[in-house]
Amino acid sequence: MEKREFLKRLGLLTAGGVVAGSVNPVAASSMVDGFAKKKEIGLQIYSLGRELVADVPNGLKKIKDIGYSAIELAGYGNRKMGEYSVEEYRKLADDAGLKITSSHVNPPTREITKDKLGEIADFWKQTVEDHVKFGVKTLVQPMMPSVKTHDDVAVVCESFNQAGEIAKSAGIKFGYHNHHMEFERIVTEEDKKKQTNPWMPVGDVIYDLFLNGTDPGLVFFEMDVYWTVMGSNDPLEYFEKYAGRFPVLHIKDRSVLGQSGMMNFQNIFTKAYENGLNEFYVELEGIRKGDKTQFEGVAECYDYLAKAPFVK
Repeated sequence: MEKREFLKRLGLLTAGGVVAGSVNPVAASSMVDGFAKKKEIGLQIYSLGRELVADVPNGLKKIKDIGYSAIELAGYGNRKMGEYSVEEYRKLADDAGLKITSSHVNPPTREITKDKLGEIADFWKQTVEDHVKFGVKTLVQPMMPSVKTHDDVAVVCESFNQAGEIAKSAGIKFGYHNHHMEFERIVTEEDKKKQTNPWMPVGDVIYDLFLNGTDPGLVFFEMDVYWTVMGSNDPLEYFEKYAGRFPVLHIKDRSVLGQSGMMNFQNIFTKAYENGLNEFYVELEGIRKGDKTQFEGVAECYDYLAKAPFVK
């Protein structure tokens, strides 16, 4: 049977093309010549913890067999990934059919001060050199530096911009990943004097200071949507307010995606696509011992996204 006739019988096509309203816009954009294309879904390997570390070669193959096409690294240190050299780990991923597209790396200190900027820059130069060999597109700092004042934030933003310049020179984009702490505020004495209602927060939100204090051409933000919600904030409001700053997301729930009922992933994906989403990675936390294995959990997360009509 000719492909066009086959599709007509499925009700997907009329003489003029796709039946109006029969396929939602996101689903339609996920079709190639009438057939659904495989979704590109990434996994942050932190999700698997020791289950992956115990047998990396076979573990990477299991990730691919589940359906994931890309991984975001966690665990790089001392110019290695665990017991493997950069080149060895890249080959294991290649052999498994996985792309290493991103990596989480923290600088050697959370106390980022003016006198440490040179040391931290040298660290990023070495790190970027290794990550060119991994073949990543993005390099992400996943842990919040220590900040207590606006001056602290200014130095941190300078460090982020510096790292962004180093990464950009090698064709890699530098980003920052949040938890819930970034939604705390820096409160000055002047702020306290202005506060008339103890229930109304005062001061500047640290996450906003990071966003406003960094160069959009050098630093992007990998929003962890779960931790944003845990920080009592709406991801959609940030997508709107800082359009274009969130090309990469961490898709996370309290445990397996879609099971807590507290995360509106349809709204999150829809708005994120409108504002330039390019990549996203599943991150799984919160599996209770004995409930299921981490591999079983990430498989369920993949199935949820693979079946979701709002995911391209």
